[in-house]
Amino acid sequence: MNRYYEALLVLNTQAKEENVKEMIERLESEFQKEGARVEQVQKMDKRQFSYAPGSLDSGYYVNFILSADSGSLMRLRSKLRLDPDVYRQHYQRLDEKKEKGSKKVVKTK
Repeated sequence: MNRYYEALLVLNTQAKEENVKEMIERLESEFQKEGARVEQVQKMDKRQFSYAPGSLDSGYYVNFILSADSGSLMRLRSKLRLDPDVYRQHYQRLDEKKEKGSKKVVKTK
């Protein structure tokens, strides 16, 4: 059963800032190879980390809205864990209300 997920990825763009577009396109194709359907891609720009845990002090944030089943999402998560361009990844399942779109019915008197 396909559900909607939000995937926030932090990309390691150290010394590769001109290749960000190609990185995002490659990641989008990785999602599609695993059976996920990418609904929306939001490029959030490069940001400094408030706490630098290692040698990396900033990353390029990209937010994907996708439709996938839980099995393909687990395969994607483990595959991207080995990708040197992906520094951090966070996945969150969207609510049923957000999945169907927020259609509000307004009653007038």
